[in-house]
This record gives sequence, structure tokens and C-alpha cells, in this order.
Amino acid sequence: MSAYIIAIRDSTRDAGELSKYREMAPKARVDGMRALAAYGTCEALEGAAVEGVVLLEFPDMDTARAWYGSPAYQAARTHRLAGADYRFILTDGL
Repeated sequence: MSAYIIAIRDSTRDAGELSKYREMAPKARVDGMRALAAYGTCEALEGAAVEGVVLLEFPDMDTARAWYGSPAYQAARTHRLAGADYRFILTDGL
């Protein structure tokens, strides 16, 4: 069953750190991972507005967890955390 990571950027603190993240994060790609949406126009229908949203699809929850926990992604993550406030959500597909 497919799994999805929804990354929600609430606010940017350091654009330079996010630039480093954008350079490093693609190096963590895994087989079967697909970006379905990435920082397109966002409209909050309910709740607070957000700066951006990324929707990633994985073949299953284990693959998504392996990507997130990989050394390559964890190195990039350091810059994401320094650069902005995010929420990351992992969910099963239907």
C-alpha cells in the first residue's frame, strides 16, 4: 500500500539554510519515491495559511521511514530545521 509524507512549511527563519537543504535533499532519493506536489500555489480552506506544501509518495510506510531516517536525508534535515518551521506527516494511502 502506498504511503505519503506531507511536508508543511509554516514559516521561514533562514533562507540560506533552506538553500543548503534544497541542495542536499535530492541526494536522499530512494527507489519508488515520487514528488506529487512541491511548493505550488497553496490555499488554506480551513486553518492557518502556510508558506508551502510538499507531497511525497512512497511504495509503503517502511520505504518512507527508511528515506526519512537515511543518513543522506538526516544531513539535509539539519538545514531544514535550522531554516524553517515545518510539520512532517507520514500517512498510509488507501
